[in-house]
Amino acid sequence: MLDRTLIPESKQVNEINFISPKKQELDNGIKVFTVNAGKQELVRIELVFENVNWNESNPLQAIAVSHLINNGTKTLSAREIADKVDYYGAFLQTDYGADQSSIKVYTLNKHLEAVLPILWSVLNESIFPQQELDIFKQNQQQSLKVSLQKNDFIARKNFANAIFGNTAYGSNIEVEDYQAIQREELTTYFSAAYKPENCTIFVAGKFEEPEYAILNAIFGKEWNNKDASAINHFSFGPSLTGELFIERPDAIQSAIRMGLRSLNRTHADFPAFQVMNCLLGGYFGSRLMANIREDKGYTYGIGSAIVSMKDSGYFFIATEVGADVCSNALIEIEKEIDLLKSELVSDEELDLVRNYMLGSMLGSLENAFSHADKFKNIYFSGLGYEYYDNYIKTVKSIGAEELKALANKYLNTEEFTKVIVGKK
Repeated sequence: MLDRTLIPESKQVNEINFISPKKQELDNGIKVFTVNAGKQELVRIELVFENVNWNESNPLQAIAVSHLINNGTKTLSAREIADKVDYYGAFLQTDYGADQSSIKVYTLNKHLEAVLPILWSVLNESIFPQQELDIFKQNQQQSLKVSLQKNDFIARKNFANAIFGNTAYGSNIEVEDYQAIQREELTTYFSAAYKPENCTIFVAGKFEEPEYAILNAIFGKEWNNKDASAINHFSFGPSLTGELFIERPDAIQSAIRMGLRSLNRTHADFPAFQVMNCLLGGYFGSRLMANIREDKGYTYGIGSAIVSMKDSGYFFIATEVGADVCSNALIEIEKEIDLLKSELVSDEELDLVRNYMLGSMLGSLENAFSHADKFKNIYFSGLGYEYYDNYIKTVKSIGAEELKALANKYLNTEEFTKVIVGKK
């Protein structure tokens, strides 16, 4: 009989297996990567498009197109698109990111032949009706006005602009930018970005030759969009370092966001940096949580992260603290960074971080969709599965001396951008 008074034995994850996708090409050259797994008759098809033709004077083109692309075509209204998709029990989702935009459809296999023509129409015949654009502009302006009352939003917005400038990574969007959107700009961007030459398809679920034949018959033919485009690439000037304090006299809490431009996934030190970040603020048992939340009671939550993008990466620490303890919180944050740089982490604490990171990686691979997402991450970074092999090896083997050296190399607080919104 199981003795429930005994704590289960803790074991480190020894092996993590990834499902590699099958690579194919449609008749028109679109690359298709398929993770064929699972027993349910369900499939997710994601079409990803690189963001193109960045124009600092029109920073919302790609965002607005991503939001409005399924709001009306030459033959279907926004309501008709939604009704048709719902009728087949499918789900259509658009996503915008700083580097790529995508549109996903989830559908049962038996309805694939009926659902994909709707998606083809969206990607080839969208007309961005003026009425839908006006509603979008009104809603987004109102949403931005509400967000600008929140200290954490203001801190995040100003931090990104301070380290990345007026690029897609840090563009300082204002209400006036939404007011300035013109329908013609959206149709122009749509024709340049949403075309076969700029598309990669990722499929996950139960997807075999009959399903591929349907996909090829619909999306492997000629598309309507053919305008010229240049994929976005960004270079950056010096970040605005030091402290940016935005005072809000009535604030009960102050938002803190601090960090710097840093590595992305292509750098050899990135996996080791992830271990260091996890130790500092990357999970609930981190040092920042233990100090700022559990010991001092300054906040409900604090965390840090290292974020990878195509042309750069950044490290940040973020929290909201009581306005009366903001200065003390800043001191304690820097104290934890200094400890990483001056003292060796214990074997016990490092083992806890190792187990958490390996367990999180294993837990994130729960189905075909998550395996496809893991592949997508490395594909757009120009990497192969050796990246994950190296990540796992690094988590298992990195030592205290290496972590200390990394902290001294990459966590120079004198180079940090520190944004405080509220009172201190």
